[in-house]
Amino acid sequence: MSKDLNPWEGLLEAAESGDLDRLEALLAALDAEDRIHALAHLDAEDLGSVLSALDPDRAAELIEQLPDSHAAEAVGELDPDEAAGILDELQSDDRADLMAQLRPRDAEAILTAAAPETAESVRSLLQYPPDSAGGLMITEYAAVPASWTTQQLIAHLQGNVDRYAHLAAQYVYTLGARGELVGVIPLRDLVLARPNQPLSSLMVPRPLSIPATLPLDEIFDLFDGNHFLGIPVVDDDAHMIGVLLREDVDEARVNRAQSDELKSRGIVGGEELRSMPLYVRSSRRLAWLSVNIVLNVAAASVIALYQDTLSAAIALAVFLPIISDMSGCSGNQAVAVSLRELSLGVVRPAELLRVWSKELGVGCINGLILGCLIGAVAWLWQGNVALGAVVGIALALNTVVAVSIGGTIPLALRRFGFDPALASSPILTTVTDMCGFFFVLSFATFALDQIATP
Repeated sequence: MSKDLNPWEGLLEAAESGDLDRLEALLAALDAEDRIHALAHLDAEDLGSVLSALDPDRAAELIEQLPDSHAAEAVGELDPDEAAGILDELQSDDRADLMAQLRPRDAEAILTAAAPETAESVRSLLQYPPDSAGGLMITEYAAVPASWTTQQLIAHLQGNVDRYAHLAAQYVYTLGARGELVGVIPLRDLVLARPNQPLSSLMVPRPLSIPATLPLDEIFDLFDGNHFLGIPVVDDDAHMIGVLLREDVDEARVNRAQSDELKSRGIVGGEELRSMPLYVRSSRRLAWLSVNIVLNVAAASVIALYQDTLSAAIALAVFLPIISDMSGCSGNQAVAVSLRELSLGVVRPAELLRVWSKELGVGCINGLILGCLIGAVAWLWQGNVALGAVVGIALALNTVVAVSIGGTIPLALRRFGFDPALASSPILTTVTDMCGFFFVLSFATFALDQIATP
C-alpha cells in the first residue's frame, strides 16, 4: 500500500483486494475514534465493501460503533445473505434499530435470509414504537420456571454457556405456570444459595416491571428515580418479553437531545451525515428553509407598513437587524433551557405558567440592561436622545417577548402533540421579528418629529 493513502483509502484498497489480514491490521492500528473517522469517509457502497470483506462478527462490531443511518446504508448495499450473517451477530436492540433504518423491501429480504430466531426477534421488536420500552428493550435474558431448584438452574446455565455468556443484566428471572413474571434472582444470590434450594424461596417476588408500551418520558422518570441496571418488560398478559437496560435508556436520552438539537437548527427527517447522498441532505434542510421563507416574508411585511417612517428616519434601518438578532438570541436561550428540561423530565407542559413567570424575571432584567446599552449607542452615534429611547425601549420590550415565547412555546407545542424541537425556532423567529419591527417603527412614528433625518 502506498504511504500516501489515507486510512479510509487503505481500508477500501485492502477490502477490494480481498486481503483480510491486511484489512484487520489496518483496523487494529486505529483507535476507536480514528476508526469511526476513517469509516465515516467511505460512502455506503465502499463501506459495504469493507463490511463484506470482514467476518460477520467483526463487521457487527464495526456497525455497533457507527451512526445507525450510516450503518444501515452500508448494510443495504450488501447481499441479503451477507447482511443476514452480520445481523445474527448483533444484539437484539441493535438489530431492530438497524432494520428500522432500511427500506422495507431490503429489510424483509435480509430477515428472510437470517436465522429464524433472529428474524422473529427483530419482527417482535419492530412492532413497538422506537421511543417505547418495547422498542428499546433487548430480548437476551435468562428466564426459568419458578418451580426449579438452584441445582436445576445452575445446570441450565452451564449447559447454555454460549447463550448466556454475554448477558448484560446480571439477573435470572423466574416465571409462573403461564409464563408470567413472578420473581427475580441476582446471580450473586444464586452463587451463595444452598444446593437444591427452591427458587421460590430465593427469588425476590413480584419485581418491578414495565409494559412494553411505556413511553420514553416515563421511562426516563422511572430510571431517574431508581438505581436498577435493568427492568423486565412485560406484555398485556404479564408475560416477560424483554429487559430494558439503563445503558440503553441513557443512550436514548442522548439520541433525543441530539435529534432535538438538529431539529432546532432546521435539519428534519433524522440525523444528517456528509457521507449521505446529496439529494437527501439537501431535502432535509430545504424542508425547514422553504417554510422559513414564508415566515420571514410575514415578518418583513411589518416594515412595509411603516416604510414612510423608515424613509424619514433612515438611522432606524441600522438598528432593526440588531434588535431582531438580540431578541432572537435571548429567545433561543429560553428555548434551549425548556427543551433541555423537557428531555430531562424536570418540567412538564402543564407547568407553562410557572415557566413563563420564571422567564419573565430574566427577560425584564436582561431587557432593561440591553435596552440601556443599545439606547446609549444610538444616542452617542446620532446625538439624538429620542432615537436612543425608541430603540432602547423597543429592545427591552422585545427581549421580554422573546424569552416569554422561547420559554413557553416548547411546552405548548408538546402539550398539543407537536415536536417542540422542530417548531419552536421558526415560531420564535417570526414572532420576535414582527414584534421587534413593530415596536421600533410604531414608537418611531409617534416620535418622528424628534428623530426624523434632517
